[in-house]
Parts: sequence; C-alpha cells; structure tokens
Amino acid sequence: MNSNNNYKDTSNPVVQVRDVWKIFGDRADEALTAIRNENLSKAEVLERFEAVIGVQDVSFDVQESEVFCIMGLSGSGKSTLVRHINRLIEPTHGDILIGGVDVGKLNPKELRLLRADRIGMVFQNMALLPHRTVRDNIAFALELRNVDAFTRMQVADKVIETVSLQGYGDRLPADLSGGMQQRVGLARALAADPEILLMDEPFSALDPLIRRGLQDEFLELSAVMGKTTLFITHDLDEAIRMGSRIAIMKDGVIVQIGTPEQIVTEPADDYVADFVQGISRLKLVFAHTVMLDPKAYEQSGGSLHGSEEWPVASSEADLDTLIGLSVNRDTPILIVDDGNRVGVVTKDVLLRGIQGEN
Repeated sequence: MNSNNNYKDTSNPVVQVRDVWKIFGDRADEALTAIRNENLSKAEVLERFEAVIGVQDVSFDVQESEVFCIMGLSGSGKSTLVRHINRLIEPTHGDILIGGVDVGKLNPKELRLLRADRIGMVFQNMALLPHRTVRDNIAFALELRNVDAFTRMQVADKVIETVSLQGYGDRLPADLSGGMQQRVGLARALAADPEILLMDEPFSALDPLIRRGLQDEFLELSAVMGKTTLFITHDLDEAIRMGSRIAIMKDGVIVQIGTPEQIVTEPADDYVADFVQGISRLKLVFAHTVMLDPKAYEQSGGSLHGSEEWPVASSEADLDTLIGLSVNRDTPILIVDDGNRVGVVTKDVLLRGIQGEN
C-alpha cells in the first residue's frame, strides 16, 4: 500500500512555509543582507561572516492529510527545516503558519499548547523513558497535560492496539526490539491526537524488512487517521513509497517539489536526475502520463475500429498494470474514465514510458 497517487491540492494548506532562511552564527542578519545584495555563496558567507547557511529561502505548503516527504543527503538542511515547524529552531527570516496562525508570533504559553495539542514528533532515536512501561511511555504526553490517570490509561491502551502492540503494555522498552520501540514512539505521538506529525528519519536505523513493514503500517494508519505528516528521509526509495509529494533538498535549498511520478519523469536538474536514475518507473508512472489522446492516435494513422474488444484501464493505472494487460495481445489498451474514452496506449507508447521517453 502507498499514498503516492492520492495527492490533491485542496488549496487549504495546514502548514505554510514562507521564505524561510536559517543562518547559524552571531552575524546571521548581516550575512543575510549580504547574500541578498551580493548573491554570496555558502563558502563566501562562512569566510566573511563566520556563518553557516542551514536553510535558504524555502517556501512550500502541506495540504490536509498529506504525507509530505522532505528528502536530502546528510547536511542538506532537511532536519533543520522541519524543526522550524514547531519552533524548536527560530528562523533568521521568514514565516511558518499552522492553520493560518503565525507560529513566530505565539507567546510561550501558546507555543506550548501548539506543541502539546496540534503537533507530534517522531524521531529516529525515540528517547523512551527506560524505567517506565510501554503504557506509561505512551501516556506521558497526556500526563504532562494533566490528564487524569484513568483517561491516560484508556487512551494508551487504545493506541497500543492501533500500533499492534497488544500484550506489551506492561513491558519496559529494554524488552522490545528496535521496530517495536519505534511503534511505541509513534504511539506516544498519536496519543495526544495531534493534527500534524513531524517524523524525522523514524525508520532509518532499522533492518530493511522491519523498516518496510513499519512503512506499510504507517501508511495504513495515515490513510485511516488522516494525519498531516512531514516525513524526513535521506532515502529516495523511502520518500517515493511514503510521500504524496516529495521536496528534494540540497545545500539548504529545495531544488524540486512534486509527486513521485513528477520527480521520476520530470527531474528538475541533473542532481535530481542522478537520484532517480535507478528508480523503477513501473509503479510510479501512470497511464495519464504516457497515453495518446484518441484524436491524436487516429491522426497518426491509428484506428479506433474494434476498440470495444481492446483491454481497458483507467488513467490511474500504472505501467506495471498496463504491461500485464498488453502481454500476449496485439491491440492497444483503451484508457477509460467515467465511461469516456480518454486515451490510447500502444505497445510503442508503453515501451517509451518504461524507458523514460514519455
């Protein structure tokens, strides 16, 4: 299961990031002015101002219930960026809005409420309390909010079931595997029922099979619970599996934002193209990207005569599905949506799509 083809721009974003810069150093403001006026490089900023550019002029929106992946190599700025969302880091310049509210203008009490009620965080290192049971670890955030003990335990038990940890509520973290500890961390974040989840490489330290299983479980939970999620990863395969959209970062800059299909079929530059070179297109590219318009098909010499006998697929069918329909057949595939013929996929079109020549 994945969320890759479910993105819809509702134009009603839950998270808005506007022109955010983060420059580390005592002369950050001076450095920012010089960057804008003189177009300085990172090396020049470091030399002249002893300042480091962590995030550079970043803007994006995250829609309700979207899994928005921020992907980049070590040092790209992805973790620095996500910590601005709940103001664990103050921006040098720019604004972060949650539900239209400017996080930078919140007073300390309002900021604590935002972090406690609306945003949950899941890290690679979960920092579980070793002397507390699984149930007590999960209930800890509610304890900090002065929720009564009975309600805390009720919520904890419900979330334990949600993340498939039944029977482990009375165990200590040391009794659990790494994958189970990550489930506890996720459950702790979910216990407060936040609107937004910030997940910073939560599965990267796990073995591949455990990691893939947790990815699947999270996607299922995400579909059911509808949490708006910012998911940080250094792994493009993981970003493609998890993300409704992906933002690729390099040196503090977002170089491309798009759906997994857009990232693979329309890389913005050579940097992105190098990343996606080894990615299989079969589950990421869909009929609507490669198909011919019926009129264009006929104008090129094709005929729709007898098309009622052709195999039929929707415009959301992936290349793998289209290949299955094309095997042992000489006819094209008719693409139909809502009873209307919207496209034709010939074998040549299909092969070009597989090769990346769409």
